[in-house]
Amino acid sequence: MSRPIQALIHTEALRHNLARARQSSPDARVWAVVKANAYGHGIERVYDGLRGADGFALLDLSEAERVRALGWRGPILLLEGVFEQRDLELCSRLDLWHVVHCSEQIDMLAVHKTHAPHRVFLKLNSGMNRLGFKPDAFRAAWTRLNALPQVDEISLMTHFSDADGPIGVARQLAAFNTATQDLPGERSLSNSAAILRHMGPQAAAQLRSDWIRPGVVLYGASPDYPEHSAADWGLLPVMTLRSRIVGIQQLQAGDSVGYGSTFIAPQPMRIGVVACGYADGYLRASPGTVAQGTPVLVDGVRTRTVGRVSMDLLTVDLTPAPTAGMGAEVTLWGQAGNGAVLSIDEVARAGGSIGYELMCALAARVPATQA
Repeated sequence: MSRPIQALIHTEALRHNLARARQSSPDARVWAVVKANAYGHGIERVYDGLRGADGFALLDLSEAERVRALGWRGPILLLEGVFEQRDLELCSRLDLWHVVHCSEQIDMLAVHKTHAPHRVFLKLNSGMNRLGFKPDAFRAAWTRLNALPQVDEISLMTHFSDADGPIGVARQLAAFNTATQDLPGERSLSNSAAILRHMGPQAAAQLRSDWIRPGVVLYGASPDYPEHSAADWGLLPVMTLRSRIVGIQQLQAGDSVGYGSTFIAPQPMRIGVVACGYADGYLRASPGTVAQGTPVLVDGVRTRTVGRVSMDLLTVDLTPAPTAGMGAEVTLWGQAGNGAVLSIDEVARAGGSIGYELMCALAARVPATQA
């Protein structure tokens, strides 16, 4: 028998979350963001659930090839554009749209030989200060692109740095509107946080664009946890990481658990040993002290980790689940067999991280399948 850890990818949850994103911006087309191998879920495993999107957005040319190999004939957008001259050849062959965020990428386009001009998204650095042209250089970049025979339509985009918090999007939105005033072309503004947090008639009018770019919300995590949970936003978990109890120990008061003896039993207790560790993508920093554990479900019953997470194993308190024995189901995050849900955001926060990181950290050795 193989090791019992497994990741389940829930296709219907993907469809639900995609519809939820559309509901927030009904007039916009949707880029389903599948970068980082679909946030760790696997492009091939999420494709059926997300093929109702209007396009796929990603980073790597190899991932773009995988999406095309699945039969997708619609738009694919390279969110960071090309990294070297020869990348443009594959863009031409696969009919990829790509972001232009620096003058070097314009230089590459200017010497690219192609029969079909490229569709590009010109990116404004409206305050994130990662990629994109500063407002005072944006129009000159647009003018250069517009003069190139290698370029067809130019769309305009930016990325919000604070849509998930109190600073909001007003400052960056004003910068975008000023920099793009009177320029033709489709617009793409909202990421997951902006899609969900900045709704209502007034906000929707201000943020109205031709394309939205939902990422983490498609996979059932909240972009602004803990202010709002995924359930608050009406999202369903797409990934369930589950395993089983492979060992049981009976502790006496004063017994320690795991490396470093970071947990000392305060009274007699029964613990379960679970086939999951940091080599599977679980956070080693997840707490398991007497004062604080990390939430986990055993047979759908909420309990907590005890002791330090090791490479292949972790340990859980079986006090709330007295009937759980060898082989009992353990849900590390996602949906248990009895329907109980443990949010990936909650698990990540206990370890000082975010749901995004846990998704992306799922190890290749964990078998994953569509559910």
